[in-house]
Amino acid sequence: MLVIEVKENENIQEAIDKITQAGGGKLVVMPGEHLTGPLELTSNLTLTLQKGAVVKFKDDPMLYPPVWTRWEGVECYAMHPLLYATGKHNIEINGDGVIDGAGSSWWERFRGIEKEDRILPREPYELRLAELNTDYKTRTGGGGRPSTQYLRPPLVQFWQCEEIIFDGITLKNSPFWTLHMVYSNHITIKNMTFSNPADAINTDAMDIDSSENVTVSHCLLDVGDDGVTLKSGSGKDGIRVNRPTRNVKVSDCKILASHGGIAIGSETAAGISDVEVSNCTFEGTRRGIRLKSRRTRGGTIKNIKLHDLKMDACWCPISLEQYFAPGVLPAEEATVLSKEPQPVDETTPHIKNIEIKDISATNVRATAAFIVGLPEANIENVTIENFNWSLADETHLLPTERAEETGGRFHDDSRDIKTINVSNLSVNGEKLG
Repeated sequence: MLVIEVKENENIQEAIDKITQAGGGKLVVMPGEHLTGPLELTSNLTLTLQKGAVVKFKDDPMLYPPVWTRWEGVECYAMHPLLYATGKHNIEINGDGVIDGAGSSWWERFRGIEKEDRILPREPYELRLAELNTDYKTRTGGGGRPSTQYLRPPLVQFWQCEEIIFDGITLKNSPFWTLHMVYSNHITIKNMTFSNPADAINTDAMDIDSSENVTVSHCLLDVGDDGVTLKSGSGKDGIRVNRPTRNVKVSDCKILASHGGIAIGSETAAGISDVEVSNCTFEGTRRGIRLKSRRTRGGTIKNIKLHDLKMDACWCPISLEQYFAPGVLPAEEATVLSKEPQPVDETTPHIKNIEIKDISATNVRATAAFIVGLPEANIENVTIENFNWSLADETHLLPTERAEETGGRFHDDSRDIKTINVSNLSVNGEKLG
């Protein structure tokens, strides 16, 4: 087997290309900081980052040319991922080293866009994407403002790959989503650390996107958006692709700062099913369990089992909701977020068959549970057993609207279990809907 060691100031991509020519091999990144542009991996590769090794990516957006990918649930051209594999198999990334996305300048550019409330492309790296994505003016998203075409790259993306193992490394400072698995199969993610500042926008820890047979265990997540995140495409484009996410197991993880610790949605078009989460802890996480979608997103979240979870100082331990508001276009708001029934079609989302048990939640800061379905598509068949919770002291309580982002709808002064448009709900043996 070909083994190549890469020292500081040596070209990592050249080493990968040599392994490609050999049909596979092992690449060892030695201690030190390795500054690089975008990298593309090959099949039959073991990439080991030794302790003290930091692979750090340059933060110039022009270095990351357009590639065809999926961005916030819609296929389009976006910036080349920093570390990328497409159509590859049998890859393992392991070791005690760090992959650093140098995200701070990316986040500052996006904060500038938000501050001036810009909705159209202006910079050269945005305009070159706009030329390829002719529908950009009508792009909806989850908060990343896709209409600007500032389509920040994920730190790591695997596209249509199989037999992938991540073991032990640290991923930090991602420009956008941190680890994005798209249309991929047989994935193991273990013993990893995901670290982004709590205010780093759209920096999900991991996004398991239209992928199957995934195991996540013994990971530490401390990020600026959702934690373990499951998605399957958004709206009509996700329905067209029609690739679900299913057969996912998550266990023995610790989640700190995160908008949603275990987050399913809001891109749900092809469905998300057969998920089990167990033996995880949440400390200071905004929402522990977070299932979310909205009108126009489509798909069904079903057959989800979540058990043996411990939470402390969460805003809302359990959130199941179909009015997720971030990214709704002004022209859509009157129908997408309406409290009145709307016509049911292929873009109507559904949530059903959810089992939650053995949950301990102390120092709840907003609301114990927020379960809000659509009048035309109730959340169905939810069982919550042995849910024990207590409120934080008054000085640490937050407004109840922090329970979930619904565009200001449905929140009142109650800090108990909020339920609207739910059918066949049982909480600790009591029928509530």
